[in-house]
Amino acid sequence: MSGEKPPVEFCKGVNGLDKVVLREAKGSSAEQVYLYGGQVTSWKNDQGEELLFVSSKAIFKPPKAIRGGIPICFPQFSNNGPLEQHGFARNRFWSIDTDPPPFPTNTSNKAFVDLILKPSEEDLKIWPHSYEFRLRVTLGPGGDLMLTSRIRNTNNDGKPFSFTFAYHTYFSVSDISEVRVEGLETLDYLDNLQEKQRFTEQGDAITFESEVDKIYLGTPTKIAILDHEKKRTFVLRKDGLPDAVVWNPWDKKAKAMADFGDDEYKHMLCVEAAAIEKPITLKPGEEWKGRLELSTVPSSYCSGQLDPQRVLQG
Repeated sequence: MSGEKPPVEFCKGVNGLDKVVLREAKGSSAEQVYLYGGQVTSWKNDQGEELLFVSSKAIFKPPKAIRGGIPICFPQFSNNGPLEQHGFARNRFWSIDTDPPPFPTNTSNKAFVDLILKPSEEDLKIWPHSYEFRLRVTLGPGGDLMLTSRIRNTNNDGKPFSFTFAYHTYFSVSDISEVRVEGLETLDYLDNLQEKQRFTEQGDAITFESEVDKIYLGTPTKIAILDHEKKRTFVLRKDGLPDAVVWNPWDKKAKAMADFGDDEYKHMLCVEAAAIEKPITLKPGEEWKGRLELSTVPSSYCSGQLDPQRVLQG
């Protein structure tokens, strides 16, 4: 059909940064992946609604990381280590991977891109390990978004290395006070607002009325984010990522961030598939794989509740 846009298009984004746009054949589902940070900054449904949050004040200018979308935290989550906050993968330029290893994948799916990150001389000074980080970003036939990371130890000095990791996903929500997260009930978590003390989640679902910054441990492969106002539920499915971070900066922290609008905390929520509590260790030649799949389903409420557990069990 003439005029049909290609499933993969290479173009320029904000400030002339290289980006890749993926399109799904059946709908107008478009998604943008910046080579800077290997970062997804847009994921839309077939109605053209944006599903990810990017701050209106995001600075698309190296070396500042892009505030929103799906930054990749590697080789360190947060600032509990020698590196800058959340490591360096999110503010390095990635390359198109022209020779990716075979992926078990749906061969009919054309809307994907393979990226690769390798350490620069400067990186080796701050984190003295050789690695190959391969990232495949796929837009599925139904508009689902999939990110698959493969990290291989390519050290030739025989040394293993350890890292922590997160897909720092910013979801766009109508109103944070109308949102609930299901699938993390009764789990233990580390509270970053209370010196990483360990607690057990008590509620039947997580709701939001103040700042939250928690690392849930031993989480299920599926987590749901219910947006009451939009009658929409995000479903996260994950493999190789046992932890889940839930973060919203609330008003005071929002005002303190130069690249974040004062009131934007009301319209975003980070729920991050992660491996934090137990760092991943790779010997030379070993590879780790971590996968995240995001989808949306309509949700209907009965007396304020989701139809019991339908989403999490589906």
